[in-house]
Amino acid sequence: MAEPSERQDPLPGIRAVLAVASAKGGVGKSTTAVNLAVGLGLRGKRVAILDADVYGPSLPRLLGLRGQPETQRDGKLKPMTAHGVGCMSIGFLVEEATPMIWRGAMVMGAIENLIRDVAWGDLDVLVLDLPPGTGDAQLSITQRIPLTGAVIVSTPQDIALIDTRKGIAMFEKVNVPILGLIENMSTFVCPSCGGRSDIFSHGGAREAAAELGIECLGEIPLHLSIREASDAGTPIVLGAPESAEAAAYGKIVDRLIEKLDAALGDAARKAPPIVVQ
Repeated sequence: MAEPSERQDPLPGIRAVLAVASAKGGVGKSTTAVNLAVGLGLRGKRVAILDADVYGPSLPRLLGLRGQPETQRDGKLKPMTAHGVGCMSIGFLVEEATPMIWRGAMVMGAIENLIRDVAWGDLDVLVLDLPPGTGDAQLSITQRIPLTGAVIVSTPQDIALIDTRKGIAMFEKVNVPILGLIENMSTFVCPSCGGRSDIFSHGGAREAAAELGIECLGEIPLHLSIREASDAGTPIVLGAPESAEAAAYGKIVDRLIEKLDAALGDAARKAPPIVVQ
């Protein structure tokens, strides 16, 4: 396999590109990606998020966005904006109920356009909400886009962690740094009595992270308020900032800022000096 750096073109004005991925669908990856993006914005970062899941775009609903993006004079699309975060998704360009019956080459062409033909402007972080799995779309993105690092989202049960290990192995093979693993739906908290139940087990992601030598960034509970906030288009880090759920996301965001800064510093130190004769 060719080194990813041989095929990548830089994204002008974008300091860091953070991929949020899951090797298995249904683990809450998009909800996590949105809360991370908005959380970064709340900490003063210039942030945008790209919905790279062409078959199942969900960011318009998660961010409460409607309508279509404007086209600039240079032909590039202007990102939609919600909660201070720029956003682009194929969901803005097709009806919500329209199935995307596209082959792999068409999907990659659409993703490439969504990345390259959007006027992102100057950003501290571009968050990529990747489609689930480890197929052509994921490999093509890692080969064409200079990713600063990836975050893997998983639920704690064994059946999800089997696929999570595959996803981590994929990023390692294409030399994308794994910034950490997030355990989503970690523990169910009853909204009535506050009792806790480990519906999907608990702590499995932390154990897998220790086994694989990566960091477990945190655990997000399975709570009704997260679902309600997502359906309402107001991420919980913004809609209920004092909640325990928002605090869990906030701790992950703070750690990600540290890890992104470290990754960018490492890249700068590794870059060869430029000598002008």
